[in-house]
Amino acid sequence: MASVKFWYRPATNKPHTVWGGLAPAMVDFSRSHSKLKRCGQTFTQPTHKRSALKRFFLSMFLIGTSLSSVNAGGLSSLETFVKTVKTGQADFTQVVTSPTRDGQAPRVKTSSGQFEFARPNRFRFDYAKPFVQTIVADGQTLWLHDVDLNQVTARKQAAVLGSTPAALIASAANVQALQADFVLADAPDQDGLQWVLATPKAKDGQLQSVRVGFRTTVGPDDSATTLEVLEILDSFGQRSVLTFADFKVNPPMMASTFQFSTPKGADLIRQ
Repeated sequence: MASVKFWYRPATNKPHTVWGGLAPAMVDFSRSHSKLKRCGQTFTQPTHKRSALKRFFLSMFLIGTSLSSVNAGGLSSLETFVKTVKTGQADFTQVVTSPTRDGQAPRVKTSSGQFEFARPNRFRFDYAKPFVQTIVADGQTLWLHDVDLNQVTARKQAAVLGSTPAALIASAANVQALQADFVLADAPDQDGLQWVLATPKAKDGQLQSVRVGFRTTVGPDDSATTLEVLEILDSFGQRSVLTFADFKVNPPMMASTFQFSTPKGADLIRQ
């Protein structure tokens, strides 16, 4: 069994997991403002109407400023997400597409399950379909449990998580910690999401790049930034896309969520 950072599975029809086997609108109010100004210059209304117009203009200006800051870009969304979302829970669907070879169509494999995390350094992926697998980071050890193989792989967490997708979305305590292992850059907004492109600084790894898509929603009192999409491209051209649904921000998490015990009778491999 290869490393937890990019697990390789023995010959099998199972889809690869997210950390392993990955042989790896902004509303523009500028026109409205100019029209209001022109209207303000041409209208000769009583003072109370001009005051009402000024208040309306000011409120629209403030709304425009607020929306502009909410959609400031991917890096800003990443920073907000890391800073404000300390725990999270979501359902996920993962689609892994292998590169074309010898004129053959690319192979596509789909899996799904549930994702949970608690900063810093704890997360859990429970794959439910089509095969049951569990990945748990408890803060010290990273565990992979393959139910079908009746096998558990354990590695020291600090040695393997630095430049993995897990660090981008769940493990890092702040953006500065991410910048130690990744070059982070804004990517163009797409599909109503703000995107970050993360490129590993290490040139000898199998991870080529990661794109992370965030959605920022504005409520009556505040805004919330949630994780929507994670796109992983490895150096062999294989692409893994995880889409998250029903994302819960800062739900209460029990400590037992991130504890793992090797099932009785399972083979344990420590690396």
